[in-house]
Amino acid sequence: MSSSESSQSFKPWYIISSLVENKPGVLFRITNLFRARNFNIESITVGSTEQADLSRMTITTRSDERTLDQLVKQLRKLIDIVDVKVLETYKTVYRELALIKMKAEDPTTRMEITNFASIFRANILDIGKEAIIVELTGTPDKIDAFKNLVEYYGIIQLARTGVSALPRGMES
Repeated sequence: MSSSESSQSFKPWYIISSLVENKPGVLFRITNLFRARNFNIESITVGSTEQADLSRMTITTRSDERTLDQLVKQLRKLIDIVDVKVLETYKTVYRELALIKMKAEDPTTRMEITNFASIFRANILDIGKEAIIVELTGTPDKIDAFKNLVEYYGIIQLARTGVSALPRGMES
C-alpha cells in the first residue's frame, strides 16, 4: 500500500448532495473542481429529481473536515449549483446497487452462493452452468462484506452504481 493510499484510508467518508441545473457540462465542471483540488471521488451518481429542470448529484469522498468545508464552498460558487449539503450518515438513507457475476461451475457452488445471497437479501438475476449474477442493494459496507465473502468463488465482473442518498424525515 502506498503512503497516499494509507493516508486516504484514515480520512472520514462524506456524502455530498447537490441539486444542480439539468443541462450539459455541469458534471464536467463539478468533477473538474474535484480534479483541480486533487480530490478523489469515491462514487458519483446523478439523476433526475421531482423538478424537471434539476438533477441530484450525490458524491462520496474522503477528506478531513477543513478541506471538505473548502471544497463545499468552492462547489457553491459554481453557477450551475442550486444547493450543496454534506449529509450526516446517521441522518441519511443511503444505498448503492451492485451486480456481481461469479464463477459457479458446479451445483454445490451455485447453492452456496444462492444461500449467501439469501442471507444478504440479494436477488439472483441469472444462473448458468458456469456463472451466476447477483444483484445486491445496500450500504457500501454491506456490498463490501458480500463481495469479500464470495471472492473465494471467483468474481468475473463487478459493477457498482455509487451511492444515492436522501436525508431522513422532512429535511431537504
